[in-house]
Amino acid sequence: MKNLRVTLVQSNLHWDNISANLEMFSKKIDTVVGPLTNNTDLIVLPETFTTGFSMNPKFAETMDGTAVEWMRKTAREKNCVICGSLMIEEEGKFYNRFVWMQPNGEFQTYDKRHLFCISDEPKFFTAGEERLIVELNGWKICPLICYDLRFPVWARNQHSPFANYHLLLYVANWPERRNVVWKSLLPARAIENQAYVIGVNRVGIDEKNITHTGDSTVIDALGKTLYHIELEEDIFTIELNYEELKNVREQLPFLNDADDFVLNPKLKIKSH
Repeated sequence: MKNLRVTLVQSNLHWDNISANLEMFSKKIDTVVGPLTNNTDLIVLPETFTTGFSMNPKFAETMDGTAVEWMRKTAREKNCVICGSLMIEEEGKFYNRFVWMQPNGEFQTYDKRHLFCISDEPKFFTAGEERLIVELNGWKICPLICYDLRFPVWARNQHSPFANYHLLLYVANWPERRNVVWKSLLPARAIENQAYVIGVNRVGIDEKNITHTGDSTVIDALGKTLYHIELEEDIFTIELNYEELKNVREQLPFLNDADDFVLNPKLKIKSH
């Protein structure tokens, strides 16, 4: 299986301004990813990348709205997957929804399971009930959103071929005041799940006067930091080495000894 090239986009966000954010991300992506040049496999944007963490229902879109169509167009033009979360309205409910958009226009989604209890998120959004495993160039990837990071059982890498992933991916609006947690739990998830972990966070001060330092990170299965950036905007492409991951799992077969469990009879794992 070949290596996986991932482009992380750490950026400030325009509060409740979908068009400004889409224009900004288009310009950033154009600086490093040319049209159909095959120089990345995956572009990762932060949580609620079209609005910031505002939870203003006026700016929630549908799955056939402007932002999802922009993702479809960008994925097609750049010939890669593009992903991130945004506010989605569906059948009268609102979701913090991660969208995994492929170059052919097909997509998969994950609705944030753990809604941040000390914000209005549980009042505004509906929690998801399914964990998602997607596949890209043979790599199995588990995408999660921000507060999900605090819940290791939800992220646990299970030994079955259906649920076992190679890359755990978090998109976030994680604040500076709790960045020690972000920087501690990302390597913990990599070590305990013997997987690469990528966290993509925003930077800047939002309209609620909350500061975000970014600290977007790539960590290998042994907990080693391969990339980290704080405070400043950045767009960076890294190549994840499959053979190195395979060697770690073969030399240290800890996943074989993991406990079998079921997350919840009502919750499912879906794979695409």
